[in-house]
Formats: sequence, C-alpha cells, structure tokens
Amino acid sequence: MHGPALSGWLAVVLCAVTGVYCLLRMRACAGEERRAAGGEALMGFGMASMALPAAALTPPEWSWAVYAAVFGGAALHGLAAIRHGGHHLHHFVGSLAMVYMAVSMAAPGAGAHAGHTAGTTGGVPVLTGGLLLYYMAYVLHAGTRLVPVAIPATAGGPGPGRGPGPDRAARPELTLACRLSMALAMLAMLVTL
Repeated sequence: MHGPALSGWLAVVLCAVTGVYCLLRMRACAGEERRAAGGEALMGFGMASMALPAAALTPPEWSWAVYAAVFGGAALHGLAAIRHGGHHLHHFVGSLAMVYMAVSMAAPGAGAHAGHTAGTTGGVPVLTGGLLLYYMAYVLHAGTRLVPVAIPATAGGPGPGRGPGPDRAARPELTLACRLSMALAMLAMLVTL
C-alpha cells in the first residue's frame, strides 16, 4: 500500500471533482442557490489544495496564512448569510474548520503537512473532537437523505433534471452527494490533523 500519499491523492481528486461540479451547478442556478454553489466550489478547491501530499508539493510557510485569510473571509460571508437560513450555517462551520486547520498547520512545530504524514498533533484536541462530531453527524444525516425512495414512474419522459439540458447540473441528489463527499473529506483531514 502507498499509505498517506494514496489517500491524500484520493482526497485531492474527490474535492477537485466536487469543486468542478459546484462550478457547473453555479451556471445552472440563480440567487441563493448560486451563492451556495460558489461557496461549495471554493471549499472543494481549497480542500483539494490542502490535501495535496507533501511529497508532491510542500507549500511555502505563508500559504497557510493565505488559506486562513480566504476562509476567514468566507466565514464572515457565511456569518452574514446565516440570517437567510438554509445551508449557510454549514458553510459557516466548514469555513471555520478550514481556518482552524490552516492555523494549526501554520503553528510552530506543525510544519507543512506534518499532520498528514508524521502523525503529530497540530490542533486543539477538544476543538478537533467537536468538529469531528459535527462532521460525523452531518455525514450520517446526509447519507440517510440519499437513501433511495420509491418514485412512481412518470409517463412521457425521464422527468425534471434527468434528461439533457442546463437543469441536469442542479439535481438535488447530486448536490447532496457532493456535500456528503466534502464532509467525508473534511473528516479525513481532521482525523490526520
């Protein structure tokens, strides 16, 4: 087995593909759903770049400050959007988790990707544990929502969102699957912190 490098690359691919899907979903949506898709694309690409194995790319020390600033801004945006309800609280928690991981990786002694390879503790155990519990609950909740439900067949075609066209990218089950994928990747990143 290739160990952490293989799992790191799998996380990179999963998060990057999710980010690309969210960009496509932005094209097909409008309003609040479009903003949510943009935030999820940012999260997917940010997680993909943070999950890169150290053997492939050792980020410069200042890159963790850039991650913290970008996701700190996303957290502020998410905080302002919470009053609109919907999925914004999850975006806010995710942005804060990204800031937390970036700050933990920038801490003296943590080193670039030290948590991914050497098994050193880079964060506050209570905070890491709280985030792990949140994401485990989110994964279980989202997973149960993806369980197939018997849908009666409709006459005259495949139904909305199933055929060719711009609404194909906005299928709710794919959106939930992408959110579930990113939550699983976040769990993996937090476990290695």
